[in-house]
Amino acid sequence: MKEEFDFESIKNKAIEQLKAGKPLLGKDGAFAPLLESIITDRVLPEIKAWKSRMLDSVYPIVWMDAIHYKVTDERGCAVTRAIYNVLGINREGHKELLGMYISRNEGANFWLSVLTDLQNRGVEDILIACIDGLKGFPEAIQSVYPNTVVQLCVVHQIRNSIKYVGSKNQKEFLKDLKCVYQAVNKESAENELLKLEEKWGEQYPIVIRSWQDNWDKLSEYFQYTPAIRKLIYTTNTVEGYHRQIRKVTKKTKACSRQIQPLRNWFILHTATYARSGLCHLPIGVQSHNNSP
Repeated sequence: MKEEFDFESIKNKAIEQLKAGKPLLGKDGAFAPLLESIITDRVLPEIKAWKSRMLDSVYPIVWMDAIHYKVTDERGCAVTRAIYNVLGINREGHKELLGMYISRNEGANFWLSVLTDLQNRGVEDILIACIDGLKGFPEAIQSVYPNTVVQLCVVHQIRNSIKYVGSKNQKEFLKDLKCVYQAVNKESAENELLKLEEKWGEQYPIVIRSWQDNWDKLSEYFQYTPAIRKLIYTTNTVEGYHRQIRKVTKKTKACSRQIQPLRNWFILHTATYARSGLCHLPIGVQSHNNSP
């Protein structure tokens, strides 16, 4: 649906800006809405083709995460929307944004529809899926791709754990916890987890129980080589893409973001991102400066 404009208002604003010697283009220029509409209309065919393009049959590693934005809905109310992003490494070892989807909020049920869309576009198997700790997400993945290894983000787990640790104990607790997730193998990690429970279990039972309950999916990365471990133990790769998006959108006020233009803008930005080569980097090139 094309966006409707108040051309009388645009004309009056343009006259005022001309009298004041201000530019008509740019973020606050009178012609900005018109230019945005023209650009969006010209790339709509490319957007549709990008959204429906066929994908490779197998992806060795896929990261899935959502980014949240304040936007203005059809009623003019400020609401939060989740943009679901799926970033994968193809068989040539290059990153590829497989798709982006918009929903009211992040939930396992919507992720199931995302995974179904990937399947319909030709993805037959995902070897390793890296995700955060969203409830029901691993089950959603394995209902579509039953043989996929699901690795929960260790960094998310650490962040969630530290919330429940007293500030005076956080430094010491993190030092002990580091012995768990940086162990040389799974057996050593499990021994360190037992030591962690012995030392902190009585004081922080919720934290220790969370690691124990999620251990199977938190520890999958131990079966791989150090290079692969570094790639999959965190969702930092897709979060790096989110940071690129936020660099562009951080100056845009929520009231100026309409839902449909936001959807189109994200896909347009993604297409540009892919064409510039930023989505196609060899495995291991991306830094992990935010790693614990």
